[in-house]
Amino acid sequence: MEIVQLYSLTEAQVRDVQALMGELVPGMEVATEALERVVKAPGTHFFAAVDEAGRIAGCATLCVFETPTGRKAHVEDVVVSPACRGQHIGKRLLEHVIAFARRALGDVDLHLTSQPHRAAANTLYRSVGFVRRETNVYKLGIRASKENL
Repeated sequence: MEIVQLYSLTEAQVRDVQALMGELVPGMEVATEALERVVKAPGTHFFAAVDEAGRIAGCATLCVFETPTGRKAHVEDVVVSPACRGQHIGKRLLEHVIAFARRALGDVDLHLTSQPHRAAANTLYRSVGFVRRETNVYKLGIRASKENL
């Protein structure tokens, strides 16, 4: 298993990532075009645990952005296939993301969120150096409608 940054996806890899996203959010369907935008977007780094056959067993996305208070990066969509859990792939993915950030981004604060009931994930994040912050996370979903186009 190798951790790599992907800039394009094969059709089989698209299916692998779509299945992984369904693990994060049951019933979620991610369009091929959306995944293509992710791997090509400036400031977005898509990392995958790829086996010898080119199949994706896990992934993590690092989104980098500048703010007046400094450069920040958000780790998103960390997930490992159920068939591959227990092999420390999630830890290897996060260690790779952290090493990339140290090497390529300079001064940066890495952030991630995780639901409290995801005990294994929260333990993993702490084990690689993330510290839990006391904060509120808010969300406002804005969706395109025909009137806005």
